[in-house]
Amino acid sequence: MARDVIHVLREAAGAVVEVLAGQRDWGLTGRRDGEYHHDAVADAAALGVLEAAGLGVFSEESGLHGADRRVLVVVDPVDGSTNASRHLGWWAVSLCALDSAGPLAAVVVNPSTGERFEAERGRGARCNGEAIAPSRATKVAGSIIGFNGYPSRHLGWAQYRSFGAAALDLCAVARGALDGFVDCSADGLAPWDYLGGMFVCLEAGATITDLYGRELVIRVPGERRAVVGAGTAPLASELLAARLSLLAGDRKKIG
Repeated sequence: MARDVIHVLREAAGAVVEVLAGQRDWGLTGRRDGEYHHDAVADAAALGVLEAAGLGVFSEESGLHGADRRVLVVVDPVDGSTNASRHLGWWAVSLCALDSAGPLAAVVVNPSTGERFEAERGRGARCNGEAIAPSRATKVAGSIIGFNGYPSRHLGWAQYRSFGAAALDLCAVARGALDGFVDCSADGLAPWDYLGGMFVCLEAGATITDLYGRELVIRVPGERRAVVGAGTAPLASELLAARLSLLAGDRKKIG
């Protein structure tokens, strides 16, 4: 089943890359906050492939389609839309297929570099066909940490990066380019932001959790999660504790 689905995900990602290669208008549509013309074009391309294959779709841009189908694909047609609009080469097409047991397959493609990350349940994770694995760092001290948002104080990292595309940030954890990732935003990440990268991480052997211990595989519009991940469980635990300490500090300031 995963083999068939991942072929469709590759096709959908390819359709997005192809249509955006000829995209001229990378500005805002003005229809709703934060929607770019390339978001809408990419969504239509992905949707056409996925629906033709009989798959359900849960997309950032067009919502829920065919929710009763056996496989539901969570799609961010352009993860890092602002980066794409400014021609910064850190944005992706992210797709994660879910069935009744959870994530089944994922494809995350960076059109700027041509890198394609893939994962299939029980078959590991790959970048451009080569198996990947996360770093073995176990301490925040000495680690390079990726952030979505920015913490209110230093958490002990050696260096940090904040690139602006969570799917690729998590794939960087999966391949060991980043040691860990922490969502420090006020409202968290939507499922289409992180599910593709999350599954690549998990199949690569990394640890991913929600700040509050909530289920990460969600299919409900409007729900968001505060994602924390790392190449090793000890580093993930340390990052989780550090992120929770920020909440405690913020409460004291308010009080």
